[in-house]
Amino acid sequence: MSMPFYVSPEQVMADKAEFARKGIARGKSIVALEFAGGVLLIAVNSTSLSKVGEIYDRVAFAGVGKFSEFDQLRKIGVRYADTKGYAYSRDDVRGKALANAYSQAVGEVFTREMKPLEIEVIVAEVGDDTLAGHEKNALYRVKFDGFISDHSGFCVIGGNVDDVQGVLEDEYRDGMTQGEAISLGSKALTRGTGESTPLDSANLEVCILDRERTGRKFRRLSADEVQGMLDA
Repeated sequence: MSMPFYVSPEQVMADKAEFARKGIARGKSIVALEFAGGVLLIAVNSTSLSKVGEIYDRVAFAGVGKFSEFDQLRKIGVRYADTKGYAYSRDDVRGKALANAYSQAVGEVFTREMKPLEIEVIVAEVGDDTLAGHEKNALYRVKFDGFISDHSGFCVIGGNVDDVQGVLEDEYRDGMTQGEAISLGSKALTRGTGESTPLDSANLEVCILDRERTGRKFRRLSADEVQGMLDA
């Protein structure tokens, strides 16, 4: 009788992590940036498939990697937020709770399933000065293994993270205008692509969580709006 082939648990986890990282690295980067008027989410995307979307009044989502997997997470997040907002209050829907729910779901797949999810996501929440305890923006990154981290100022997922993050670490500052944030995000993403030609509105998907907007804060910018800010 032949002995079954043995692979240590450490090696299994390492192989899963390497598989997921390779899938995520093939995707294009996404940046979330805080600016004076809210939170900007900007992605390299020349397709009609959205990488950035609205979850609830003050909460947005961005995903990179395998589209079918992170889009399913987005839909789950919308249902989660709707249920919580209906059962309690719309003001009780927070980015932190959603990011924790994503962390648990993604980590469960990584631990129990043969194939991990090839995704990373950002959960962004814009602050609201009229709500006690909700004044500050919040950015959360959830990795393929369920690891969750919170970020201040900016957050990067997918693609060549080190190059994109290097630009932001050197040039990001508090209190930027919306136009300045878009220009910086575009510059950082261009560095990540390794191209010498700057990205333009045809290659970018840009959304904002507008702190000053009444009701739902999420807004998707048109190509003309984005190009106008890049040319300014």
